[in-house]
Amino acid sequence: MGNFYRDNDDIQFLFRHLDLAPIAAYAEEGFKYAGRFDTAPKDAQEAITNYDMVLDALGQLSADFIAPRSESIDREGCTLNPDGTVSYPKGIAESLNALAKADVMGFTLPHRFGGLNFPNLIYSIAIEIVSRADASLMNIFGLQGIADTINFFADEDIKQQYLPSFASGKVTGAMVLTEPDAGSDLQAVKLRAFQDDDGNWYLHGVKRFITNGCGEVLLVLARSEPDRSGGLGLSLFVCDRGPTVKVRRLEDKLGIHGSPTCELYFDNTPCRLIGERQRGLVTYVMSLMNGARIGIAAQSMGIAEAAWRIARDYAASREQFGGPIEKLPAVRDMVIDMKMRIEAGRALLYETSRVVDFEVGLNKIAENPDSDPAVAKEAKQSLRKIKRLAAMLTPMSKYYCSEMCNTVTYDAIQVLGGSGYMRDYASERLARDARITTIYEGTTQLQIVAAVRGVCGGTVEKYLEELAAHEYAESVKDLLAILAEGTQTLKECIAFVKEQGVDYMDLVGRPLVDIAIALINGYLFCDQASSKVAFETATAESGDAATPKKVPMAQRKLMMARRYIIRNAAQIRGLADLIKSGDKSTFREYEVLAGAVPELG
Repeated sequence: MGNFYRDNDDIQFLFRHLDLAPIAAYAEEGFKYAGRFDTAPKDAQEAITNYDMVLDALGQLSADFIAPRSESIDREGCTLNPDGTVSYPKGIAESLNALAKADVMGFTLPHRFGGLNFPNLIYSIAIEIVSRADASLMNIFGLQGIADTINFFADEDIKQQYLPSFASGKVTGAMVLTEPDAGSDLQAVKLRAFQDDDGNWYLHGVKRFITNGCGEVLLVLARSEPDRSGGLGLSLFVCDRGPTVKVRRLEDKLGIHGSPTCELYFDNTPCRLIGERQRGLVTYVMSLMNGARIGIAAQSMGIAEAAWRIARDYAASREQFGGPIEKLPAVRDMVIDMKMRIEAGRALLYETSRVVDFEVGLNKIAENPDSDPAVAKEAKQSLRKIKRLAAMLTPMSKYYCSEMCNTVTYDAIQVLGGSGYMRDYASERLARDARITTIYEGTTQLQIVAAVRGVCGGTVEKYLEELAAHEYAESVKDLLAILAEGTQTLKECIAFVKEQGVDYMDLVGRPLVDIAIALINGYLFCDQASSKVAFETATAESGDAATPKKVPMAQRKLMMARRYIIRNAAQIRGLADLIKSGDKSTFREYEVLAGAVPELG
C-alpha cells in the first residue's frame, strides 16, 4: 500500500518543523467549539493529531485509489452529452465519490456545516498530495474556495442552503468569471444581472473557460450596474445548475483532461446576490482568486513532485556508458536542481499558507463584536501588516511554483530522453498538465505585476528584516551574511527602479521579484537547517549495503541551503546588473525589434 503523505520526507519534516499550534488556535477560535461538534478538537495537540490523521488517510487514498486512474482519465476525457449535460471520465467520478466518503470535501468549512475547519496550510498540503495523484482531479477538489467565499460573504440562509452539501460532497462548484472578451481583465465583464419588479435577480449572457462549469453550484461575476463601467459595476451571484444554464461546448485542451472546461450560456437564470452590490470584483472575487492562486501553487507542487520521482528513478536505473545515467555530471546536476526547486517552492507555499491563516484568524478577532476591545484593536493593527504580506506572498507563490513546475516537468522528460516523450511514462502527461498552471487564475505576468508592488512598496524589506532577526544555527552564519548582502543589493535595485517610474518597475518586475523570492527562500532554508526537530531522511545507498543511509533532515537542509543560496547569489548579482542597466529598448524600439505583424494562415 502506498501513501503520498507518508512517503514524502520533506512534507513530513515541515509538518513537524512548522509551528502549527497558533494557526490551529486561530482556526478553532480558541477551541471554543470543543464538545459542541464531534470534529472540533479541545486543544492544539488534538487539532494537529487530527491534521496528521486526515492527511495520512488522504495520502493513502491518493496513492492506492486516485493515482492508478489518472492515465485512463487523461485518455478518456470529459464528454458533452446531447442534452447539454457533461459526463466526467469514469475515474474522476469514482475519485470524487471516494473523497466524499472520506469526508474531505469541506476541508476548511466550519464544523457547523459539517466541515473539517482545517487551516489553509493543511489544505495546501492536501491539494499537493491529490495533485501528485491526478492534477485534473485537483481542479474539482481544489474548488472548495467557492464554499469558503459563500461562508465569508453570503447571508446565513444562503450558507445553510449550500454549505452542508459542499461539505458532504453532494455538490461541486465553479468560479464563473471569464468571458470571451474578459479574460485577465475582469473589469470588462459584460454578463448582465438584472432584477424583476419583485426584486428577484437573473443572469443573462456568456461565460468561457469555466473550470468545472458543469458543477451544481455556480458563483457568477456579473454586471449589476448597467450604467457603471469597470469593477464597481460588478456584483457576485450564486445560482444552481438548471435548465436555464447551458453548457455550449467543452474546450479541447492540451492537458488536465479530467477537468471539464466549459462555455456557459445563462438564459435569464434565477440567482441570489452574494454580499453587497458593486463589491463583486473588488472584494469577493479578489478574495476567491487569492485562495485559488494558492491552490494552483499547491497543484504545481504535486505535479512537480510526481515528475521528479519518475526522473529520479529513471536516472538511477537507466544504464548507459557502463553505468546508471545519474553518474553523468549533467544529469546529476539536473536531478538535484529539480529537487532543490521543489523544496524551495514548498517552503514558499507553506509559508504563504501560514501567513494567510494568520490573516484569516486575525480578521475573525477584529470583526467579532464579542471580542475584547483591546484584543480587537491589537488584532486590527497586526492585520494591516499581515494583509500586505499575504498580498505579496500569494502572487509570489503562484508565480514561483507554477514556473518551477513547468521547468521540472520539462527537465524530467529530458532525463528520460526519448522515453519521456512517449506515453509509456507519465512524464509527458505531467508536462501537459503543468502548462496551464502559469496561465489560469492569473498569468505569470499578472502575478509579477501584483508581487512587485509589495517588493517596491516596502513590504519585502520589512519581511526580510523580520526573517533576518530569527534565531539560526551557527552553521548557517556564513549563509546569512550572503543573504544580508543580497538584501542590500535588492534595496539598491528598488531605489534605482523608483527613480525610473512605474512603467520601468513593470518592465523589470520579474528580476525584482526573482531576487526577492531567492532571498525569502534562502532564509526559509536556513530556518529549516536550524531546526531542532529530530527527523531523519533516507539518502542514497551507502557502500555495498542494500539499505538506505539515514541522515538528520536539518543536516540535509543545511546542504540544500548552501547550494541554493550560493548559486542564487551569483544570479542576484546578474539580475541586479540587468535592473540597473536602465535599458528601455522595450518601450522605444518595440516595432523595430519585434518586427512587422505577420500574416497567419
